[in-house]
Amino acid sequence: QVQLVESGGGLAPPGGSLRLSCVASGFAFSSFLMVWYRQAPGRECELVAAITSNGGVTHYGDSVRGRFTISRDNAKNSVYLQMNSLEPEDTAVYYCNTDDIWLRPPQANCLMTPIIFGSWGQGTQVTVSS
Repeated sequence: QVQLVESGGGLAPPGGSLRLSCVASGFAFSSFLMVWYRQAPGRECELVAAITSNGGVTHYGDSVRGRFTISRDNAKNSVYLQMNSLEPEDTAVYYCNTDDIWLRPPQANCLMTPIIFGSWGQGTQVTVSS
């Protein structure tokens, strides 16, 4: 079955950096786009970044553009999110996933978004605080 394992979250100071990783299994990773979402307490799910199957096209949400970089390594079935110049507003649980629709708008609750395989990982907590 589809499995997604996110890692790399933690506590970072404002202006700091973190690199999130996601290892996927159970589907043809190199054939699917990948997406990073985030969910902050009391806030709606946000699509943070997306990347096409071959990595040739990327998209960023307005709030992270210029600070975050999405990348992937198809040989390792992995997708990454390099987060620089972190802000307290970046505090959230971050999830990776795949889909068959480019930039499908997420539901208010990330986990209710009807993505292609319907599976979600545990997410990784990012906390930005001094």
